Amino acid sequence: MAMNINYKPTEHMRKKYAQAENEFALYDQFNKVNSIDPSYYQRFDVKRGLRNADGSGVVAGVTNISNVHGYVLSDGVKVADEGSLTYRGYDLYDLLSAASDPDRRFLYEEISYLLLMGELPTREQLEAYIELMSAWRELPDGFTASMIMRETPPHIMNVLARSVLLLYAYDSDAESRDMFHEISTAVSLISRLPRISVLTYYAKRSRYDNDSMIMHRYVPGQSTAETILSMLRPDRQFTPDEARMLDIMLCLHAEHGGGNNSTFTMRVLSSSDTDPYSAYAAAIGSLKGRRHGGANHQVLGMQREIKRNVNNWEDEDEVADYLAKIVNKQAYDKSGLIYGMGHAVYTKSDPRAVLCKRYARQLAEGTEYEAEFKLLETIERLSPEVILREKGTKKDICANIDMYSGFVYSMIGIPEELFTPLFACARMSGWAAHRFEEIISGKRIIRPAYKTTFTHKRQYQPLDQRKAASDDEGEE
Repeated sequence: MAMNINYKPTEHMRKKYAQAENEFALYDQFNKVNSIDPSYYQRFDVKRGLRNADGSGVVAGVTNISNVHGYVLSDGVKVADEGSLTYRGYDLYDLLSAASDPDRRFLYEEISYLLLMGELPTREQLEAYIELMSAWRELPDGFTASMIMRETPPHIMNVLARSVLLLYAYDSDAESRDMFHEISTAVSLISRLPRISVLTYYAKRSRYDNDSMIMHRYVPGQSTAETILSMLRPDRQFTPDEARMLDIMLCLHAEHGGGNNSTFTMRVLSSSDTDPYSAYAAAIGSLKGRRHGGANHQVLGMQREIKRNVNNWEDEDEVADYLAKIVNKQAYDKSGLIYGMGHAVYTKSDPRAVLCKRYARQLAEGTEYEAEFKLLETIERLSPEVILREKGTKKDICANIDMYSGFVYSMIGIPEELFTPLFACARMSGWAAHRFEEIISGKRIIRPAYKTTFTHKRQYQPLDQRKAASDDEGEE
C-alpha cells in the first residue's frame, strides 16, 4: 500500500526542472520512492511519531522543568484524567492565580525566570531580571535594515529563524558553551524576539501589501507584553486589560514539556553540541509547522468557515450539522479533523485551554465578541458528541489551547500573522531551560534507530546499462 502525499509540482517548479529536452523525473517517482508499506511499522514494532499504540509517548528522557499530565497508566492501561501543567513543580493555575487582580504585576518575566533559574524570584531578583531583559532589547546597529527589511519572506517565522542565526555573527563568543554565555544568549533572545517579530510584521506588510513601515522604538522598563503592543500599535496606545491578556497568553505558551516537537528539536540539536543560535533557530522552524504551533491558523480558518455557513450560531442542531460535514470530510479542508479539539497528552481537559477560555469570557462579556465566544463554547461542547455519532467510536477528547487562543489574540488586536511568532517569543524561555538541562545532564547525542525494509543488496550496474525506473514499473 503506497503512501499518497498528493505531491503536485507547481508550474514554476516544472519549468525549473524541465530545462533539458527530457524532463527531469525527480517528482515523477516521488511517491513511489518515498512510500513504505505500513505493515513494516507493525512488523518491527516501530513507535511512529515516538508514540505507543495507545497514543502515550515513548519515554525519551527525564526533566525537572515541567510536567504535562493528561492520563494515568493503570496496570498498563491508559486511563483519561483531568489535565494539569506544572512549571518547576508549581501548578499553572497557582502561578496565574493573581492574573485577575487589576493591580497585579506582569507575570511572564517571573515565569521566564522560574523556568531558567529553577526558582521563583525574590522582588530584587525579579527587578534585576527585568532590567537585564530591557538592556538586551536593543538590536545591533543596522540589523533591522540589513536583516529584517531586506528580502523579507512572506512568513514571519522564517525571519525569526534567520535573525537568530545571523545574531551569531554579532556574538564574539558564539561558540562558547559556558553557563554565562548560555544564559546571556537565552536572555538576549527572549528579550529581542518580540521586537524582531513586530518589526518583521511591518516589513512584510510594506513589501507585500504596499503598506507603511512603522518602526517604533521600544520603551525601556516595559514588560514583554507592553513592548509588543507599544511597538505594534501605530499610535502606541493600549489598555491595561489588553496588556494583561497578552501577558497571560505568553505565560500559557512559555513551556510545555520536553516531548513537544519544537522542544524535542531543541534537545536533539543541543545533544549534538551545536551552538545555541543553531538550536534555537531549529526550534523556531519546528514550531512553524502546521501540526505544531502553526495549527492555530487552521483553527482560525475552520472557525471562520463555520461562522460563514451557520446562519444561527445559537442553533445547536445547525452547528452540529456543520461539524458533521467537517468530520465526514465534506467541509473545510476535507481532512475530517475538527481543529482545536484533541491533544497528544490531554484527554479530559487542557489546563491552558481552561485558563484561556476563562479570561476570554471575561474579555468578551458585554462586547461584540460575546456571540462568537458562545459559538466556540458550542463547538467545544458538541464536537465529542458529533465525532461519536458520525464515527461510532468514543474517544476522550477535549479542547486544546488553539480553540481559544486565536480568538483572544483577535480581541486584543493582534494580527493573525503574529500568532505563531508570539508563540515562539513566549516559548523561548522553555526552550532555553531545556537546552540548559540537556547540556548539563544529557551528555549523549540523541540517536534513535531506523529499521531498513530491504533485505538484500542490489547489484550495481554501469551507467550505460541502467534503465529509467519508469521503464521497469510493474516488474518485481
